Amino acid sequence: MPERFGGALLDADGAVAWREQHGAAGRRVVFTNGVFDVLHAGHVAYLAWARAQGDALIVGLNEDASVRALKGPERPLVPFADRARVLAGLRSVDAVVGFAERTPEALLERVKPDVHVKSAQYALDDLPERAVIFAYGGEIRLAPHLAGRSTTDIVAEIRRRYGAAGS
Repeated sequence: MPERFGGALLDADGAVAWREQHGAAGRRVVFTNGVFDVLHAGHVAYLAWARAQGDALIVGLNEDASVRALKGPERPLVPFADRARVLAGLRSVDAVVGFAERTPEALLERVKPDVHVKSAQYALDDLPERAVIFAYGGEIRLAPHLAGRSTTDIVAEIRRRYGAAGS
């Protein structure tokens, strides 16, 4: 296999160590999370915006079972290992860490990023991770949301064009 280029693929302990290294070097660490099932232009813009909020971006990636719990039994379309490799290959992404829960509070409590980014499609008061972020003194920033650019929209268009049976 050729030499790996791109961001690091980490477990939770590795993510904590990665964050500590960046913090010790005075770098501002940004965290965001999601499913990132079928990567599209909305994801790329979102991740670039998130990365611009600091010096290094770590992406929390829902593992397959948590995607099924969030999105239903037909998802993810792309398995965790492949989603992680694609994300890590983006210039804006410095590291990727998986998590098994539906939401990232436990991981955020361990990693303690300086900035947590979510899409502006969410209201700050509705974020379950808000209490964790504010408890350790972190900041939350809401990224602009590009309407009409989602995996759900892409799947619906594929079904419309090719039929629900996938013919």
